[in-house]
Parts: sequence; C-alpha cells; structure tokens
Amino acid sequence: MTPLLLSEVVERFEDIQTLWLRGGFPQSYMAANDEQSWFWREGFVRHFLSADLPSLGIRVDPDSMGRFWRMIAHLQGQLFNASSIAASLGVSAPTVTRWLDYLEATLVLRRLEPYHANLGKRLVKSPKIYVRDSGLLHYLLSIKEVNDLLGHPATGSSWEGFIVEQICSQLAFGELVSFYRTAAGAELDLVIEARGMKIGIEIKFSSAPKVTKGFWQACQDLGVDTAYVVAPVREGWPLAENVRVVTPMEAIGELRRIR
Repeated sequence: MTPLLLSEVVERFEDIQTLWLRGGFPQSYMAANDEQSWFWREGFVRHFLSADLPSLGIRVDPDSMGRFWRMIAHLQGQLFNASSIAASLGVSAPTVTRWLDYLEATLVLRRLEPYHANLGKRLVKSPKIYVRDSGLLHYLLSIKEVNDLLGHPATGSSWEGFIVEQICSQLAFGELVSFYRTAAGAELDLVIEARGMKIGIEIKFSSAPKVTKGFWQACQDLGVDTAYVVAPVREGWPLAENVRVVTPMEAIGELRRIR
C-alpha cells in the first residue's frame, strides 16, 4: 500500500502543496503543523535505518545507509551512476548498487528504467532514481516549510518526483512505465504503455510551462498517441493536437479514463 495519494486526499488546489511538502504518510500529512510533521518524519527515518532494515535481514551500518539515502535525495530525478556515488562515499560501486536495491525493495526508492527500443537512436541506458515519498525527500534535504521548498535548488526535481509517484501509483499491473532520453537531447519524463496506447508525459514546475524541441522530437520518435505536460496550474489548455497542459488531477483522470 502506497502513502496517501492526490486522488485520495486533495479537494482543493491548495491541498496539493501540503501533500507535496509533507508527503503521504498519514501521520506526517495530517500533523497539526509542519513542525510536528517534520518530527514524525525524523523519527521514521531513524527507525527505518536502525530497526526496520535489520528486521528484514538487511545488515547495513545505519550511518552509512543514511548518508547514501541523503545523497540519493540530492540526486532526485537524475541518472544513477554507481561509480560516482561510490567515490563520494568511499565504498565500492557494487556496494552502492546493493544499497540501491535495498531501498528499492523496501519501497522508499523508485528506480525508473529508460525506454528501450530499436529506434536507430543513441538512447540513455542508466535508470533515473527517485525518493518515492516527497515528505521523506524533503526531510533528507532539510526542507521544513513551503517557503524553503519553493526557494530550493531541488524544487523542480522534487515536483518531478512527486508527480512521477502520483502517476506510477495509478498504473495497473502489466502497464509499462519508463523514461525516454537520447544523446541528442530528445526527452520525455514518462512513457506509459497501456491498452495498446503510448502516452508521453513531461513534468514542469511552472504556471506557464514551455516545452523544448527535445519534447517534440521525443513525441515524434516514439509515435505517442497523446502527450501531457503536467504542471501546477489551476486548469489546463491545449498545446497542439493530442498534446495538452494539465493539472496533476487532470493527468490522473486522463489515465483512469484510458484504462
């Protein structure tokens, strides 16, 4: 069972901000204030590292895993490079990969694989990594309040991870999700394959989102049936035929309609 999702708790546009900041764990989201939410997440991370992982038979030094988890948070939405992370932490690349497997298996981290197809393009082969719950991400990045979040260098990557999780949690068994990126710069944050359709999704933290040439090239490369640009807007609008700017709730609604 995932933490609380937009489709379960959000009734007003303003509620999105609270869920994004605090994350979807009920005790964090429903706390009386941001400070109490923060303290709950602090306790969760401490207990997870020192008690939950050992109870699952995962024997890793809590301090080492905590440093790794924080580094992953700073790399939110970026390509996973085991050698680079290992060098920063002073451990081996296989150790870092094993730690990544542990966090993915315990459902606190998402590894998003690249789209693979014989398109005659030089495709990125490394996965992208996300801390799944935005509240835990913000704790690991020391982001306590909305003002801290909106002025943080990680704002865009945090929003991307938040929307990725909301969308991926809506997908049914057998529906495929990946990202698309070529060496030439064509890119889509999400490619969803469901019911014989191919859906492209780009995520922007802007009230007036603009897409790049790489977005249009990716849509053309993949032959998507429809594409959405998900942004923190109050209502959506069309960009082109079968391409539309949508709110997060509209994106979820469209996916449900297709299913």
